[in-house]
Amino acid sequence: MRLIRTLLAVAALTAALSPLAAHANENVQLGPRPFFLVDDMEKSPLKTKLKQCEKGPFYKTDFSIGHRGAALQFPEHTEQSYKAAAKMGAGIVECDVTFTKDKELVCRHSQCDLHTTTDILATDLAAKCSVQPDFTSATPFAKVQCCTSDITLAEFKTLKGKMDAGNAKATTVAEYMNATPSFRTDTYSGNGKLMTHKESIELFKKLGVKMTPELKSPSVAMPFDGFTQEAYAQKMINEYKEAGVNPRRVFPQSFNLEDVRYWIANEPAFGKQAVYLETLDVPEQVPAAIAKLPSLAAEGVKIVAPAMWVLVTLDANNKIVPSEYAIAAKAAGLKIITWTLERSGLLKDGGGYYYQSVTDGIKTDGDTMVMLDVLAKDVGVMGIFSDWAATVTYYANCMNLK
Repeated sequence: MRLIRTLLAVAALTAALSPLAAHANENVQLGPRPFFLVDDMEKSPLKTKLKQCEKGPFYKTDFSIGHRGAALQFPEHTEQSYKAAAKMGAGIVECDVTFTKDKELVCRHSQCDLHTTTDILATDLAAKCSVQPDFTSATPFAKVQCCTSDITLAEFKTLKGKMDAGNAKATTVAEYMNATPSFRTDTYSGNGKLMTHKESIELFKKLGVKMTPELKSPSVAMPFDGFTQEAYAQKMINEYKEAGVNPRRVFPQSFNLEDVRYWIANEPAFGKQAVYLETLDVPEQVPAAIAKLPSLAAEGVKIVAPAMWVLVTLDANNKIVPSEYAIAAKAAGLKIITWTLERSGLLKDGGGYYYQSVTDGIKTDGDTMVMLDVLAKDVGVMGIFSDWAATVTYYANCMNLK
C-alpha cells in the first residue's frame, strides 16, 4: 500500500507540474519592452501586481495575437516577423490574405501595398506597377501604386519585405523607401522573406501557433479574371483543409460581412470562429454599429473585432472604462477581439487613432498596460492584436490568461 501511495503521489505531482514544464519548453523570450512599460506606469495596485511577475514563467498564450507578425520592428508578413511574434509568446499569428495576378494567395496587409512594404520600386518589377512613379512631376511618388495583382506568384517571391513606409514627397526611389517612422526600426529589414498563404500555414504549424487569416478586400474589380469573391473566400479555407489544419485552430476574419456570412453558411466548422472586423473610424459611426450587434448574433456571427478605442471611454475622473459598444456586444452574446496595441508610437500625445476615445486619460507609454488591463478585465476581450506580442504576453501570463 505504501508503494501504491508513493506512486500515486508522484503521478499527482507530475500532473501538477506538467503545464509548467510544457510552458518552460516553449522558450518564450520577451525582451526588455514589457518591463520598461511596467516601470513607466504611475504608482498603482496594477503596477504592483505586474512588477511581481518580472521573473515569469513566460509562456505562449492565445490572448496574445501577433498582428502581421511583429510589425513594430520586423517587416510585416515576413517569415522573420512571424517567427519573432511566436518567440514572444503569441499563441495566434495573422496572415492578411490577398492574391496575385495568377490568383495565388499571399500574405500582405493590402493588395496594393507593395510599394511601401517591399523593395519592388528598386527592382525591374516596378515597370509592372499599376501606377508607376511619374518622374516628370515634382512629386513623382504622390500616386504610386504597386499591387500583388500586378505580378505573378513567381515574381512576388523575388521581392524582399521592408518596414511599411513611403515618403510621398520624395524625388528618388531611395528617398521614397527610406521613410520608416522613428518609433520603428530598419534593423531587422535587410532580408525580409515574403510568404505565400500556404507557406504561412506550414510555418505556423511548425511554430505551434493558431492562425487568424484576414481575407483582404480586393483593390481590383471582382470577379478578377473569373475569380469571384466567393471563390476567393473558399480558396482561403481550402488551403487550411488541404494542409490538414483543425478548424478550431483557425480564426478566419474579414471586414466584409458577406465573407463571414459565406463561411458560416458554407464552411460552418470554420465559420463558427469567423471574426467580423468592424470598420469604425470616428465616434459618430458607433451608434449604428451598436444597433446592428443583435442582428449579427442572430445570423450566427460569434466574434466581433473593433479597434481598441471603440471598446473604451473615460468616466468623470478620466479613468478608462468600458464603452457602450463593449456593454452592448456582451449583452448580445458576442465575443470580442480587438486591435492594435503597440501601433501608436510614443503615447505622450494621447495615442492617436487607437486611443481616440480616451486621449485625455493617456499620458505615458506605461498607460499601455492600463489599457490592456481594462480591455482584459472590464471589457472581457478574448484576445488582443499587437505589433509587439511580448507586451500582451507579459500581461496575460501575469494575469493567468490562457
